[in-house]
Amino acid sequence: MSSTNKVEKCDCTLIHQDRVEQVITNMPKEEELQKLAQLFKVFGDYTRIKIIHALFECEMCVCDLAYLLDITQSAVSHQLRVLKQSNIVKYRREGKVVYYSLDDAHVQEIFAVGLSHIQHG
Repeated sequence: MSSTNKVEKCDCTLIHQDRVEQVITNMPKEEELQKLAQLFKVFGDYTRIKIIHALFECEMCVCDLAYLLDITQSAVSHQLRVLKQSNIVKYRREGKVVYYSLDDAHVQEIFAVGLSHIQHG
């Protein structure tokens, strides 16, 4: 195993009780952690990330997204449904056209921070 992939570990079994208690005190509830894990799963799909990026730029309809991503409208609709269920996107209707956008600034921040992180490394 190369040294860059090696995980360093302690050579002893000393427990830092003050640190452990601090983490326990500040640990979110189990249900919140499960929801957070689910949120990151939603971000874990390449097509959904491309949709999020597109909607980061501007609101778009299913037809525009399908054309942009070169996938079917049905495939886009499926991914938008997943994103909507996770409160990542919202929509508005204008006549016969339904426009999708990111739900709020939090989604933009998560995306921007993630992108910045991978571009930095």
